[in-house]
Amino acid sequence: MEKEIKAIVLAAGKGKRMRSSMPKVLHEIFSKPLLGWVIEAIQRLGHETESIVVIGHQSHDVEEYLNDNYKYVKTTFQKDQLGTGHAVAQAVPLLSQFRGNVIITCGDTPLITTKTLKNLIRYHQETDSDLTVMTAKFDNPTGYGRIIRSSKDEVIAIIEEKDAIETQKEIKEVNTGVYCAKWAKIRHAFNELSNNNAQGEYYLTDIVKWSRKQGLKVLGYQIADNREIYGINSRENLAYATKLMKEKKIEELMASGVTIVDPSTTYISPETEIGQDTIIYPNTYINGKNKIAKFCKIGPMTHIRGNCEVGEGSKIGNFVELKNAKIAKKTNVCHLSYVGDAQIGSNVNIGAGTIFANYNSITKEKKASTLLDGVSVGSNSVIIAPVEIKQNAFVAAMSCVTKDVEESSLVMARSPQKEIKNWVKNKKGEKLNESRTENSNGKN
Repeated sequence: MEKEIKAIVLAAGKGKRMRSSMPKVLHEIFSKPLLGWVIEAIQRLGHETESIVVIGHQSHDVEEYLNDNYKYVKTTFQKDQLGTGHAVAQAVPLLSQFRGNVIITCGDTPLITTKTLKNLIRYHQETDSDLTVMTAKFDNPTGYGRIIRSSKDEVIAIIEEKDAIETQKEIKEVNTGVYCAKWAKIRHAFNELSNNNAQGEYYLTDIVKWSRKQGLKVLGYQIADNREIYGINSRENLAYATKLMKEKKIEELMASGVTIVDPSTTYISPETEIGQDTIIYPNTYINGKNKIAKFCKIGPMTHIRGNCEVGEGSKIGNFVELKNAKIAKKTNVCHLSYVGDAQIGSNVNIGAGTIFANYNSITKEKKASTLLDGVSVGSNSVIIAPVEIKQNAFVAAMSCVTKDVEESSLVMARSPQKEIKNWVKNKKGEKLNESRTENSNGKN
């Protein structure tokens, strides 16, 4: 039972510095709310790991998002914002019979990883700790609560910066806001916390002092990458967290054998997989979950919007946009094209400026198109879904394809070229005659 894990996620705050009409935790990085990144990191600990999310400000919106997107999530409401300790107290009734370990974390720290949470749990269990505080070290720890350790290296207190004396402010090890606790021993703390501090709030950090008074073992687990605990309180924080997230992903990809020509202008979602020896050219934005195979070339100026697969050796050219597209190996999607809701085979060539028309703005429906192996589509064509273009068919440039195309066929769906000889010369002559007439009538 003690190895069972549940989580409490604090997501009730308004986030005043965001200056937003929406809850802070629903602001997005790579099209996923901050809270979503945290919930998914927890759920990857185990398929059925349950999270209890403490909601408050605009609770309906947060609850609706959670219900629409996640299983194994419950919510509890914090009516009055009386501090982080008070927030956790709202989850206590839902865990009254629980005897395992509980992770407590915040819903505005989107960079936290499953690996780090697993390491925290492992350390907590191997040391038989009753309460383990996740810590980090910063050269400049301004704004964070400081970790106070004993001579035996146990954690004896966490001092918030506003309550810290000067010598304590010099400590570089800080509280990350993440804890792992033997719930049966720690849950009673939340009925006994005091608000006797500079803010007049019930601090979650005071569970350390409470635990020490009970004779419980309190340890600190220091994480290797302090970027993971970066919290979001402003739009500036949001932009910086996005930068941190993409930098970490790009570092991982380059270490695995992917060429990123210009990391500073390239954005790649952590949920995207990219194979060895693929090249990502500058100003490329890859969002959501995607799989890009080996030996591909992507960009420059390419936008991949999510749920896409690009097969080995394929090329996605500059100013191309992909969305919900499955592209097999050795296929080229040339510049200035849009491919949405499509399945494209191997050795296909999509000419420049080709558009897959997949959306009916009247019915709000999206339809899919299929292009089988060996198809060639000429430049500036429009593929109007739903259609199937079979193997080795050839679509002439500037065609508007509205019906299925048979194997090895040529389809031309455009107006025949019409030429009017001397049209320009005649037009210029008409203009000259008009000018002469005006001058003879005394007009200037």
